[in-house]
Amino acid sequence: MERKTLTIIIILIFIFSFFSSKIQNSWNKVSIQELKIPTQNGQWVVADLFKPLTATKQNPAPLVIVIPGFQRSKETLSNISIELSRRGIVVIAIDPYAQGGSSSSISTRAATKEGYGMFSIVDYVYNTTNLNYINKEKIGVTGHSAGGLASIRGAQYFGKKAKKNNTVSKIHSVFVSGMIRMGFEPKNLKNIKSNVGVSYALYDEGAWQNELKHGDLSKSPEILRLINHQLSKNKILIKSIDIGKHYGNLQFRNFTIIHNEKVLHPLQPYDIEATKNQINFFLHVFELNPSISSSNQIWYWKEILTLISLILSFLIIIPLAKLFLKIPFFRNIKYPVPNAIPKPEGYAKIIFWGIFCLSALVACFSFIPMSELSKILFKDASNRIQTWFFPQRMNNAIMLWAIFNGIIGLLLFFSNYYLINKKNKINPNIWGIKLSFSELIKTTLLAISIFISYFALLFFVYYMFHVDYRFIFLGIKTFRLELLLILPIYAPFFFIFFLSNSLRVNGAFRIHGFSKSKRLFISAIGNTAGLFLILLIQYSTLYFTNTVFWKEGWLYVNLLFAIVPIMFILPFFNYKFFQLTGRIYLGPITMTLIFIMILLSNTVCYIPI
Repeated sequence: MERKTLTIIIILIFIFSFFSSKIQNSWNKVSIQELKIPTQNGQWVVADLFKPLTATKQNPAPLVIVIPGFQRSKETLSNISIELSRRGIVVIAIDPYAQGGSSSSISTRAATKEGYGMFSIVDYVYNTTNLNYINKEKIGVTGHSAGGLASIRGAQYFGKKAKKNNTVSKIHSVFVSGMIRMGFEPKNLKNIKSNVGVSYALYDEGAWQNELKHGDLSKSPEILRLINHQLSKNKILIKSIDIGKHYGNLQFRNFTIIHNEKVLHPLQPYDIEATKNQINFFLHVFELNPSISSSNQIWYWKEILTLISLILSFLIIIPLAKLFLKIPFFRNIKYPVPNAIPKPEGYAKIIFWGIFCLSALVACFSFIPMSELSKILFKDASNRIQTWFFPQRMNNAIMLWAIFNGIIGLLLFFSNYYLINKKNKINPNIWGIKLSFSELIKTTLLAISIFISYFALLFFVYYMFHVDYRFIFLGIKTFRLELLLILPIYAPFFFIFFLSNSLRVNGAFRIHGFSKSKRLFISAIGNTAGLFLILLIQYSTLYFTNTVFWKEGWLYVNLLFAIVPIMFILPFFNYKFFQLTGRIYLGPITMTLIFIMILLSNTVCYIPI
């Protein structure tokens, strides 16, 4: 039965991945290949090259370099890569330094000083004879958030060099998405010699950092400076901006347009209107005939298909475990499932729900303090300095939160037992915590076997189709092998939380008289209520005041969009693994390995080159 289930799921993953790849390459009208380009100081950039078949030596096409933002890899902006390439534009989508497959950077200001690696890519494209299908007079750059900062810095960097050499800038046009607080300083704007498009979310969570403290660009000083620089030859100062209006002239490379979409910062790259605006910008500045309307977008179909693959990949974990448990070596770690926990009554019921609510509150109000503490404990990573000592800046914050809440969860669980449940004669044997050392070793080996099988399938899918499992910014992706050296650093600390969760799911919420669905629902809500409360506070405050509640920690709050879904489904796996083995350990060990590798491969990592 398990083999049949596995076979069906794998076949479905292959089918959906195949169609995802066809959308990505516009049904074979665009060839896609991965590049690894050496840059300065022994660094390198990994990128995806989207080459339309119409781009040839005889008919060279414009190029757009796509730069994802902080915490993002090239796959997260595949939407704009797909849409530009299917309209005849060559695209190079890069993994920024310290993200995805690219190396770290010696510079602690890689976005500003190196464009996350884009500066080197522009120079390479401009100077090489290899890419003879690219029109080197029409090189564009686009990026979101920190990628947007890298883009505008690129326009300034190459504009300054062009001024010095009395030439045109190597960057023909730049589109900046999700960033105006940096890159729009008067001293730097004066160096721009490129067409510029700007797209900024009206409800951007980081807008409190702008000069007017909000996201409305109609009178933004940053944008006014940009447009007045671009129109400096007119000698007429613009005092307000018309959103969507064309300013300047392509002939003088000072064309400028501003967009202000009604969307949140992390969702802006996946907004159809924002994508349309970006497509129109590059079609206009490159003077291309719009053979495909900018409203005709297909990228979201790939997101839907890879979302299905993501869901299927999770569904494969339990059948994998069942299959491995049939191997004689692992059979003796299976025990009968203990009886359910007696339903709490009276005072015990009040204590039960009190602990439930207290855990959620602790999870909520400990997140930002743990994030701030991570900056103190892990100074190198927090300052973008290469290190092997917990090198993942954002992941360090999540790890401290997990340790703290895992310990609190264990303390509350055992306090409740010794104060209440022990008197009610609840037997600890029903928790499934008894395990010999040899059984623990076998359990760990089984978890490692599942982990290897899970990611081996992913690597094979990526090799065959050049797609992974993802939905917008939540992704399960292939990883650099160096991350296997980082996994043992983080996994033991995250395991505290995962073990605590398994104990609570199977030792507190597996209540007699509750249906399976009710047990899992209570567990899932208990696991995510605190994190969801953070989002509720953050965005209700933004809605009513136009400013987020947690300002300095707003980037950490944005992490929760990817963390909450993982936390919601975690109890399901801890419950299912408990049903397979009668013990609480296989679930947390397996899911620590899988989920933490997902976090590691999607998180900025400052490991030494």
